[in-house]
Amino acid sequence: MSNPFGTISAEAILEGSATDAYFERTRTTLEHAGKNPRVVAEVTADQFPTGSFDVFTGVADVATLFEGRNVDIDALPDGELFDGGPVMRIEGPYLEFAELETALLGFLSQPSGFATAALEVRRAAPDSQVLSFGARHVHPAIAASVERAALLAGLDGFSHVAAGDVLGREAGGTMPHALMFCFGEGNQADAWEAFDEAVSEDVPRIALTDTFWDEKSESLLAAETLGDDLDGVRIDTTSSRRGDFQHIIREVRWELDARGYDDVDIFCSGGLEPDTIRPLRDVADGFGVGSHITGADSVDFSLDIVSLEGEPISKRGKLSGVKDAYRTSEGGHHVALAEREGPEGGESLFEPLVRDGEVVREFDLADASERCLEAAEVVGFDTGSESS
Repeated sequence: MSNPFGTISAEAILEGSATDAYFERTRTTLEHAGKNPRVVAEVTADQFPTGSFDVFTGVADVATLFEGRNVDIDALPDGELFDGGPVMRIEGPYLEFAELETALLGFLSQPSGFATAALEVRRAAPDSQVLSFGARHVHPAIAASVERAALLAGLDGFSHVAAGDVLGREAGGTMPHALMFCFGEGNQADAWEAFDEAVSEDVPRIALTDTFWDEKSESLLAAETLGDDLDGVRIDTTSSRRGDFQHIIREVRWELDARGYDDVDIFCSGGLEPDTIRPLRDVADGFGVGSHITGADSVDFSLDIVSLEGEPISKRGKLSGVKDAYRTSEGGHHVALAEREGPEGGESLFEPLVRDGEVVREFDLADASERCLEAAEVVGFDTGSESS
């Protein structure tokens, strides 16, 4: 069985058959007519700044897609924040890349959405440990894309083992409710002790403490059972049973401290998002976030020709001409024609990516993450700062 899960192969993506049918028909028509104009095409979401920033990522995959194609590409750096205008421009004979548009946009749109949502979480709890738990909500074939986006946005780790193999990082996580069920109610201590005995010493001892009994009772039992070996407790209370979740966490913290377990951390998970994390960040030590990241809307990128044989052109509703994007001295986002001078004190965000089919940029996840977090500070990502 060569393709047991019905996924699109890397070969199909690279050769251009992972495309929309009308691009194949466009090629047939242009070749029949003997036309292959030199164009500049730009990837954009919004034409003008809106005051709302997104994270740009997926660019490394785009570079791989276009390697060996007779085109030049400039793009924002991996992890940069943008607000309207182009994030990438491609120059070359149109038939060099016509069929690649579908894959190109897919490589950018969904990972950028994941990263933007992950950055929202990171900014909601800047001093807490935050892990990505959402890979179970997407097709396994793209789990590494989810976890890379989470790391790029500054999250501290993730749970998916195979994604860790791809990214060269070790996956994190401790125990599910299934483990607790296998030992049964009343035998929680046996489950925690068995875990402590069986699992490698470098895995944190974080006991799941919301399965059968009150969170406070199970947390205290875990602390009594494992003593100094217990690193923390994880509280994953179902939303229908939570009530005042902040109060529950504060109560657990109080009771642990009252019995001398000050060093036991509290880790929260289960349907968390920025608005529910903020009230918890001063009483909990860490968070696992899943669906807020994997359920994020893709960034609605499109690819449009803006110059044909050196002359500005566009469809109605789009802006013609080759453009550039700038970070202003005030931390805003400015879009202008590339042939014009940018804003005073502004810095162009575009950098070379491909020249004559050769990838001319290196990619480093740590650098991209640092860039993303620094840009979030500059633009005031979670404060809705205005662009210009």
